Amino acid sequence: MAARSSPHARGKGPIITAVIDATTRSRSVPPVGPGLIVHEWVERRGGAERVLEAMTEAFADADVRVLWSDCAEVVGRPVSESWLARTPLRRHKVLALPAMLPTWRLPVGASREWVLVSSHLFAHHVRTSGPTRKLVYAHTPARYIWEPDRDGRGSSLAARTASLLLKPIDRLRAAEASSIAVNSLFTGQRVRDAWHQPSRVIYPPVNTELLSTISDWRSPLDDDELRLLDSLARPFILGASRFVPYKRLEKVMDAGARTGLPVVIAGHGPWEARLRAYAEEIRADVTFVISPSDQLIRALYAQALVYVFPAVEDFGIMPVEAMACGTPVIGTDIGGVRESVSLAGGGVIADLEGDPDWSDLLRRALALDVDAFRARTRVFSRRRFIAEIQDWVAEQTA
Repeated sequence: MAARSSPHARGKGPIITAVIDATTRSRSVPPVGPGLIVHEWVERRGGAERVLEAMTEAFADADVRVLWSDCAEVVGRPVSESWLARTPLRRHKVLALPAMLPTWRLPVGASREWVLVSSHLFAHHVRTSGPTRKLVYAHTPARYIWEPDRDGRGSSLAARTASLLLKPIDRLRAAEASSIAVNSLFTGQRVRDAWHQPSRVIYPPVNTELLSTISDWRSPLDDDELRLLDSLARPFILGASRFVPYKRLEKVMDAGARTGLPVVIAGHGPWEARLRAYAEEIRADVTFVISPSDQLIRALYAQALVYVFPAVEDFGIMPVEAMACGTPVIGTDIGGVRESVSLAGGGVIADLEGDPDWSDLLRRALALDVDAFRARTRVFSRRRFIAEIQDWVAEQTA
């Protein structure tokens, strides 16, 4: 079957070209004054930590402030921690929540020209003074407050009651921002709905420049990983994420059961036993790969027939990584994955809530031009993110 482009991607082609051209040629870094980078907490290398890491590269002279840090290599330089870092609360985020709001209102030291906030909970509550510009990069308004149906932490009666009190405070603190950037148009709409604020989109950094050029996925793997990779039945459908309810990995197994193809589920989390039970219930051929390394995940992307992403995410880095590795994506039509797949033209977007025609979705995904969409994923590159963040801060502090 002849290769074709995604219908969504066709309308975005010139925009993608312009962004790639603008961020791959040499550029001078716009000058800015002294600043502070604020982040919730640092635990491991998740999507938010990748943003923080890129921000610290973009502004090498800026100080960094977090509630606590358990993964120093993410930042690569000393960070300032709050008093919570010296308490057991750092290991119990739910218990620490009531203390976070007043903690962010404590003075953060010397005055700066700007404060750049990476926020997915309450970091945007940080207090600034005088002419300091507060620039908020919002991964999401706190889900357990604004969308408790999507976040189990907000489902209890106590949490729902607390959210009634927290919503006006959260909206007030968001209004203190001089400017807000978001990780997707989807998040931008949520910012409008929750905080009543406008925003601009700066897609988060993904290592697409590297992933889109790698051809040898086996060399970085150790012997055990190579044996595991070679043992997998092919061709296989891949699902990879944390094993939690809202990731909806059972949909990936449904795809395998409906098409007769084996499935690989990679990740870890509290729902592992339930997912294994579901695989047995529907009699799907499923192999679980627990806590894979970054290198193994990349090899799985590259070896998979298709990557299925049923979760409603604010952006979703893994579908972009899969496309950069040359694997098409079948994604839900809600959330950030709709944007990333449409921009890169590397997959098929569909309503995955009911019982979709998985065979048709698979056929359409496999008809896409791999070389074309793999190259277009560079619109999400780390270098592009750094350039856009630098330009945004310079523009807002000029």
